[in-house]
Amino acid sequence: MNQYDYLFKFIMIGDTGVGKSCMLLRFVDDRFREDYDATIGVEFGSKIIDVANLAIKIQIWDTAGQESFRSITRSYYKGAIGAVVVFDITKRSSFDNLPKWLHDIKEQGKEETFVLIVGNKFDQMLQREVSQQEASEFAEQQGFNYVEVSAKSGDNVNKIFNIMAQEILSKIQQNLIDFTNESSGIKVGSKKTAPLNDYKNKQQNKDQNLLQKQKKDIENNGGDSQQEQQSYCQC
Repeated sequence: MNQYDYLFKFIMIGDTGVGKSCMLLRFVDDRFREDYDATIGVEFGSKIIDVANLAIKIQIWDTAGQESFRSITRSYYKGAIGAVVVFDITKRSSFDNLPKWLHDIKEQGKEETFVLIVGNKFDQMLQREVSQQEASEFAEQQGFNYVEVSAKSGDNVNKIFNIMAQEILSKIQQNLIDFTNESSGIKVGSKKTAPLNDYKNKQQNKDQNLLQKQKKDIENNGGDSQQEQQSYCQC
């Protein structure tokens, strides 16, 4: 069964070797591979999760971290509603490069894109080069949340995608995201299409009935109605 209420498109970015592909494999198949080759271009995976009793399909684009692929991977930014920015807590340089990746999102992505900074490999605490406090403070300064995960053990991997899906769903429910735009990174699924169309039809009928009523009021009241309408506009 592959029906869903919404589809959210996410991208995963960060330096090569930080474990993006391993995180994707862990999330989609609950597996881990030690001998994962570096991503060439873009890899893809998806999984349906339950969020607030809704079936949310998470579609993830895992981008290559090498500089030679940057021009290719940047084209995926605008079509994503969520961005997972990953660094390796045992590799200082990958943390120092975070501003570069965040700049790419700002320049190539959308204003409403939800960003989450993720520190991978927290199962290797003894090799740690970036403290949790430093990473948390950096994320807070940038206005983002921070989560540490282990693609190897699976700890917190599902959590990050649930956090992002919950935040995006909340914005949809508050009408803060226009998901009717094709480039929004959100797609309404088959489980949601019928009720959504019913709502639109009811709203259109309601608007038409209101318009007809206003026309009748104008016809019945003549000039008085027009005078009354004008009194509400002071512009």
